[in-house]
Order: sequence, then structure tokens, then C-alpha cells
Amino acid sequence: MTSVATDDLGGMGPLVARLSRGGQRLRHADRARPWVLDTAVVVLVFLMFCLPDLIHGGVDDGDSPRRFRVAFTHLPVVGMLAFQAGLVLPLLWRRRKPLVAFAVIAAVFVLQWSLGAAMRADIALLIALYSLALHGRLRQLPWACAVTAGAMVLVAVRASAAVSVWDALFFLLSTATAALALGLMVRIRRAQLAGLRERAARLEIERDQRSRLATATERTRVAREMHDIVGHNLSVIITLADAGAYASDLQPARGKEALQLIGDTGRQALGELRRVLGVLRQDGAGPSRGPELSPQPGIADIESLCATVRAAGLEVVYRTSGEVDALDSGVQLTVYRIVQEALTNTLKHADTDARVHLAILVEDSRLTIRVQDTGPAAPSGPPNEEGHGLVGMRERAALYGGTVSAGPAAGAGWNVEAVLDLTPGSGGDR
Repeated sequence: MTSVATDDLGGMGPLVARLSRGGQRLRHADRARPWVLDTAVVVLVFLMFCLPDLIHGGVDDGDSPRRFRVAFTHLPVVGMLAFQAGLVLPLLWRRRKPLVAFAVIAAVFVLQWSLGAAMRADIALLIALYSLALHGRLRQLPWACAVTAGAMVLVAVRASAAVSVWDALFFLLSTATAALALGLMVRIRRAQLAGLRERAARLEIERDQRSRLATATERTRVAREMHDIVGHNLSVIITLADAGAYASDLQPARGKEALQLIGDTGRQALGELRRVLGVLRQDGAGPSRGPELSPQPGIADIESLCATVRAAGLEVVYRTSGEVDALDSGVQLTVYRIVQEALTNTLKHADTDARVHLAILVEDSRLTIRVQDTGPAAPSGPPNEEGHGLVGMRERAALYGGTVSAGPAAGAGWNVEAVLDLTPGSGGDR
């Protein structure tokens, strides 16, 4: 039993799809040429309700009961055509000016029934009331309902010789109420669909905006990582290359050692680049392999970072205070990158015999990074212009509600100080 019902519903799928496509085509055609549908309604009303009256001479023809023939006035063909035109032709603008169309049709309807004439074309009043409920202003409906009720009372009084007034009123008012309710129902349904379409369009726009924002955020993050990795390691490689070129003639062993350090630094940079770029890969064939699986650097790796900088010629004094190893991996990565960028700037701007004091201090919920060198008091470069490195450090510190300050140190050299807030929930999303 259930299988048969499911098969019947499944067979209706193509039919429903065809009906939906047909309805969409009709709506597109109606928006392009609205007069076509209005004309079609007028022609249909004429063929179904006006033409039979013209052929049979009205509703009081010879086939009707005698009491109907006595109750209603017989109109000549010219008068019948005039009333039919007054009832049907205003339907042409029932959607553009629904109140005007209803007013004209109601006036003709009242005039016709004042003369005691009955016509099938009176259905136009119900169509006009439906159109007013669908396309008109809602504050116009009470007046239209009052006019319709008065017209129906007139019809019931005129037809009292053939049918009870109360029976006629019940039938006529029920019919008018049905037309009004149908118009309001279609209006509400269209408003709901329009609201759903607007909401879907708004959600689609928000989804695209979130996607673009996520893309921009990820691009910024990757650019920051690339800058830290490439900038630091290239600065070390360039410094080692210059030192090796200088020492190759005087101390070939030192030149060979510089080349070996260049190779080690290059391999380290390549491994970090592979790890960062591995995040961008969408490999559905299986888990990533190789350097992508290695952990991100942390505070424990700062010692090897200092060793690389020492190999490039700088003297680095490194100390820590507090439980630095207990910090979570995100904080440790941020500390490592800030230190890496500060040492890179020292390599770029300080002399090879400069001395760097690096301190990482953890006090309660506060972490402080101090990097002070004995190089020049102002870095080389365009005045009043911050490089990407300082901007990147501030962005990383801001993730943990921190700040970064950089400027000339007291006496000589350059000082960089970063302060991070380790209180849970103090930073942004990370």
C-alpha cells in the first residue's frame, strides 16, 4: 500500500516540475506584457457570461421559472451591451488602478439593479473586489466592503419576489466574502514568497561577504607567515653570503662554514614554507605528508633561532623568566614570530658587531617580550613609514589583547617591546 502511494507521488514529480516551469514562464510573460492577461480576462468573462445573455436575452429567458421572469426587467440588446461594457471593460485596469475599476463596476452594478435588470456579467463585481483585495491598498477595503454589502442588499430586495431576502443575502454575502478572502489569501502568499526570496537573497549576500572576509583573513594570515619566514631567513642568508664572500679570500674555512649555514638556513626556510603552504592545499586523496605535519615553532625553538642569528654575526643574549613552557601553542607561535621579526629587523639595520638582548617574561597573566640592540638609533628606510614587519607584530599581539611598541632605546640602539594579555577570553577570535 505504501509502495503504491510512493510510486504515485514519485510519478507526480515531473508533472509538478512542468507546472512550475510553466508558471514561471507565464509570470515572466505577464511582467513583459501585462495587458495580455488583462485582455484575456475580459475576453473570457465576455465569452462565459456576456455572450449567453446576448444569445438568450438575459437571465429571464423562456427556460427560467415564471417567478424569475416576473421579478427581473428585460433589457433591449443595446441596453444590455451598454451595461455589459460598463461591467466588463473596467477589468482592463483592475491591476493598475483596482480602486477605480471597482468604483466604476460598482456604480454600473447599482444602476443596473436599480432598474431591476439581472445579468450574468455581474460576476465582474466579484472579480473587481478580488482584484482590489489583491492589488489595492488595504485601507480601501472597508469602503469597498461597505459598497459591496449595500449592492448585495439591493440585489436581495429586487429578487425578493423570487427568493427569500435572507436566503439571497446569505448567498450573495458569502460569495462576496469568498472573493475577498481569496484575494487576501493570494496577497499574503505573495508577500510571504517575496519575503522568502528577499531573505534568501540577503543570506546569499551575507554568505558571499563571509566567504570574502574569510578569504581576506586567511590571505592576510598566510602573507604574515610568509613575510616572517621569508624575511627572516633571507636576511640571515644575505648576511651569511656577504660574510662568506668577505672571508673566502682571507679565511676559506670561515667561507665554507658560511656556505653550510646558508644551506641549513635555506632548508629550514623551505620546510617552514611547505608547512604554511600545506594549509592551503585541499588534498582529498589522503592526509598530508612531509613537512606539513611538523608542529608550528614555539618558545623552545627560539634558542635555535638565536643560534642562527649568532651565526650571521650578531651577539644575542637570551633569557626567560616565568613558566614559558606552560603557554599554549598559539601564544608560543605568536611569541616566536614577534621575536623572529624583531631579530630580522636587527639583522637588516644593525651592524654585524651589534649586541642583542632578548628577554621573555611571564608574570601572572602578562607576557612581555623585550628585544633591544646596540645598533643605530633609527632604522634605515623612508621616514614616518612602518614596514610590514611591525604591522604584522602588532596584528599578532592584538590577537591576545596585546600591544607592540618600537623606538630608539635610551642611549643607543633600537628597542622593541610587546605585551600580551594571557587572561582567558581577553583576545579576539583565534
